[in-house]
Amino acid sequence: MREIVERLLRIEKEQSVRKKNNKVLYYNVGEKVHKKQLAFHKCQKKNRWVFGGNRSGKTECGAVETVYMARGIHPYRKNKDNVFGWVVSLSQQVQRDVAQQKVLSYLSPEWIEDVTMLSGKKDSLKYGVIDQIRVKNVFGGISVIGFKSCDQGREKFQGSSLDFVWFDEEPPKDIYDECRMRVLDRRGDIFGTMTPLKGLTFIYEEIFLNKSNSPEIWCEFMEWADNPFLDGGEVDLLTQTLSNDVLESRRYGRFKSNTGLVYFEFDENLHVIDPFPIPPEWQDTISIDPGLNNPLSAHWYCVDYDGTVYVVAEHFEAGKDVTYHSERIKQISNSIGWKKDSKGRISALIDSAANQKTLASSKSVTELFWECDIAVSPNVNKDMFAGIQRVKQYLKPINGKPKIYIFKSCVNLIRELKSYWWGEGDNPKKVDDHSLDELRYYLMKKPSLTPLKPQKTPIQKDKERLFKKILNERKK
Repeated sequence: MREIVERLLRIEKEQSVRKKNNKVLYYNVGEKVHKKQLAFHKCQKKNRWVFGGNRSGKTECGAVETVYMARGIHPYRKNKDNVFGWVVSLSQQVQRDVAQQKVLSYLSPEWIEDVTMLSGKKDSLKYGVIDQIRVKNVFGGISVIGFKSCDQGREKFQGSSLDFVWFDEEPPKDIYDECRMRVLDRRGDIFGTMTPLKGLTFIYEEIFLNKSNSPEIWCEFMEWADNPFLDGGEVDLLTQTLSNDVLESRRYGRFKSNTGLVYFEFDENLHVIDPFPIPPEWQDTISIDPGLNNPLSAHWYCVDYDGTVYVVAEHFEAGKDVTYHSERIKQISNSIGWKKDSKGRISALIDSAANQKTLASSKSVTELFWECDIAVSPNVNKDMFAGIQRVKQYLKPINGKPKIYIFKSCVNLIRELKSYWWGEGDNPKKVDDHSLDELRYYLMKKPSLTPLKPQKTPIQKDKERLFKKILNERKK
């Protein structure tokens, strides 16, 4: 019996040593898993970013992804040998203290073929600055993890052909652009992990808003509550010591400007859904903001049996005439089986400004649409502040569910919801709001979601009755 116990203790000791030396093999394995870290690794897109607060687990994503690729052991991607990638930090000191340490913590010593140092000694890696780590790839080759710092300047990022680049925190735009060129010929990956502390930078425009509508861009927000390995009491204590403004970036990893976001209720993970076949009886109407030189925005709106709104299709284009837009509206309508009236016309709401005549025609935009069999109605409520409040009502979850969902194909509406900020004088900035205007026109036609008063219980009703009885007796 004693021999069996000793053998079990030796096995436990060996397992403990293996776990310590093979940390990557135990990453997100067990009862506690970081779901957003797994979502990052599972994503197949070429340009992935995690925007997270401090200690949210974002840096772990980058370090593990780097080791996965270098070792050829990625559980969700096609692996290959002889991988070459860069880890990019803001400075050499930050590299040594953050990204470099994280990568080393997931690299077992027996996996390292050789290390080239910029400063320090090979036998004390954590105290020096590493230039390159040569890693044994499971397919027999040797992969190279190179370390770069933004303070070296763009010229130090030229020439190489790479399989991946990991940005630990936000780089300058010229270095980001240069690194994108480095992964081009190998069809490599860009991934970044950062806390947004610099305001509305190019990363906000190119990645979060995805203004180019690139199908290869993906991003996720991480906050303390997403990290199952943080102590809840420590989180509560730290939250109490920080202002709401600081918490926006340090806890939630959110971008912020000098003014507030109008639709802070909008959560892409909650409100944006995959398209699905809409029952014909859900079809409601189309809403149009008729910019012609500016983008014309049109969306197709549906309502289910519970009054929940679905935005199911989008047309968004500038520099075209009414004839062109009418044809596109018909094409999109036909593709989703949209309803027509008895005369074959498609009904839509439109900004009342469409009643004005254009310089190029003696007819108004409204009249031109009618001639193209788009039966537009300019009878809309344009009260901006009432409309904003109505949108907020539909965005705000009730029992965990909002009253509006948006198909992910409606990329311009999603972008505008994420980028609509208050300006001076309590007015939103009139930039990129064409889709939001016609969203307001539509929702102002729908019921206000004024919270219902809670129903009184029989006991409450009985107490009120008795109280009134006592008051009446006292008056006598």
